[in-house]
Amino acid sequence: MHDHIAVYTAKLARALIQPTMAQVSVLGEALRDCWKRGGTIYLCGNGGSAANALHIATDLLYCAGLNSGGGGLRVEALSANTAALTCLGNDAGYDHIYSEQIKVKGRPGDILIVLSGSGNSPNVVKALEAASALDLTTFAILGYSGGRCKILAQHSIHFEVDDMQIAEDLQLVVGHICMQWLSTNPINDTHLPSLSGTCTTS
Repeated sequence: MHDHIAVYTAKLARALIQPTMAQVSVLGEALRDCWKRGGTIYLCGNGGSAANALHIATDLLYCAGLNSGGGGLRVEALSANTAALTCLGNDAGYDHIYSEQIKVKGRPGDILIVLSGSGNSPNVVKALEAASALDLTTFAILGYSGGRCKILAQHSIHFEVDDMQIAEDLQLVVGHICMQWLSTNPINDTHLPSLSGTCTTS
């Protein structure tokens, strides 16, 4: 077990010093701009990435706005509504569970963030295609080779790792970095004292 811990933590540490970390600032600035304009951020993924979409959405909704008199960001994890997911999966096909939501909800200037290990899951690929057609700004946080999402997303945060769990860890790292930065750089900081980007929700 000790050897496995050492291997895992070393792999994660190597990923965190990859040059792609510089792209996280692009995402942070885009999120802040969307927040300022009152736009909406959408997130989607599958499996652990779907759960991470929910986690990051919660952080942006609440924690990022702790120092802002106007509250947090307008954000939605497209993996949250099980009724919508099962309806679309049954009627339109699983490949369309996110793209159909984007077609209805997305507006020009909104942001879609796709979370994917491989970058090749058809439903997130189609989500990016639908978002681009509606003039949303698109990001993808990816592992492995980056897959099709690396090509389709306007902004790719691609970590060259061949481990799905490390790839999923990195999604949350990116989300947490952005949340803490937004909390200390709010669009309206005149009402609340600085909390140094902390969030105690679990």
